[in-house]
Amino acid sequence: MKVLLSVLVLTTVVARGQDAPAAFTLRSCIDIALANNISVKQNELNVQTASINYDQAKYNRLPNVSAGVNYGISNGRSIDPFTNGYINQQLSSSNANLNASIPVFTGFQAKRNIEQTSLTLQATKLENQQEKDNLTLSVILAFLQVMNNEDVLKLTSQQAGITQKQVERLVTMNNEGAIAPATLYDMQGQYAADQLSIVNAANALELSKLSLAQLMSREGIDTSVALYATTVEEIHNTALQKLAMVKASDLRVKAAAKTTQVAKSNLYPTVSLVGQLGTNYSSATNNFIPTGTTDVATTDYVVVGGNNLPVFTKQTSYNSQKVNYFNQVKNNLNSYFGVNLQVPIFNSFQTKSKIALARVQEKNAGFVAENTKIQLQQSIEQAYLNMTTAFEKYKLLKQQVVAFDESFHSAEIRFNLGALNSVDYLIVKNNLDRANINLTIARYEYLLRTKVLDFYQGNLK
Repeated sequence: MKVLLSVLVLTTVVARGQDAPAAFTLRSCIDIALANNISVKQNELNVQTASINYDQAKYNRLPNVSAGVNYGISNGRSIDPFTNGYINQQLSSSNANLNASIPVFTGFQAKRNIEQTSLTLQATKLENQQEKDNLTLSVILAFLQVMNNEDVLKLTSQQAGITQKQVERLVTMNNEGAIAPATLYDMQGQYAADQLSIVNAANALELSKLSLAQLMSREGIDTSVALYATTVEEIHNTALQKLAMVKASDLRVKAAAKTTQVAKSNLYPTVSLVGQLGTNYSSATNNFIPTGTTDVATTDYVVVGGNNLPVFTKQTSYNSQKVNYFNQVKNNLNSYFGVNLQVPIFNSFQTKSKIALARVQEKNAGFVAENTKIQLQQSIEQAYLNMTTAFEKYKLLKQQVVAFDESFHSAEIRFNLGALNSVDYLIVKNNLDRANINLTIARYEYLLRTKVLDFYQGNLK
């Protein structure tokens, strides 16, 4: 493999905008692809995520510490926090707290969570390596396909060159009257067919170059000579402004950035206003209504004349009466309004991990948006290349139809004079018919390819 990487060299343009062809070795193509490929970058983010989760699983064995303070005002019937008795007046109160908790035993949850996240991290690293290996293999195959198509194009061009020389020879002989004109027209039709083969081979080569360039995340075609009203770059810029999928991916990036800011908010204290309106009811609640008074002897006494005389006191008699539900609700009405302050001190690095995970997601959203634009660029390049090929086919097929039409006209005259048999006549006629059908197909294919480019610019009507 190392020998293959060092020996294979591809001299071709795989990036638009270069003044001269750039020589790429297979090794450099692989290195560029690994450095630029979005899928590889996203897998590296997966490794970062797994690493953060693994670290947090270990941090979860650390204590959690927080502090808080609140201040509030109560009105109505409430409990005095000092006497713990009921009062019916305005009361202000405050309390402060410092909380700490240390996990001692959680049913081996922490231990098993560490083991699980460790295995996940190892698996994610291997998956990342597999993604790189797959990309490397794809680049190797695409690289070799380019080299193969270059050889095919060279052979096809050589074959067309031979046919061209035959056409030139027959032109001279036709001018001297040494051959029938139909012979020249047939050879010109064959030459047009050979040129069409060159176009197909060149298109296959450009497609393979484009595939290699796309694996390397580079622009892959040159549109300095445009057959369309706008260039690939102009089409791409217009599509970025108009297509919904691009706008959606950009909004996802902004949303992910807000997620990071939300995670950072957990570093700051929280202040909240607290309000409460309440009452209560008890079935044991009674009202005692006085019904009269009586004199009741007490245990006290006075001495009068040597006699102990009891002391009487007035005692009021009551009748109990249940207090109904609505009166209790009204009488026990109370309200509370206050402010609460919570200060995070240490929470086993959970906030730190959440911020790190949010940043990873933000980067991933950026990669998704970038990949959306790259795929759009690649689709436009593919569509533009298809349009260029369709146009070249259309031009060559027009030339072929002209040549076969002249050949058929000559054959028809000879057939009518009895100088050509029906078999040869039908062969010439079939060549013309087939060329006309191919021309019609090429015309509509070219129109279709231009409409695809119109679509990317939002110009379809």
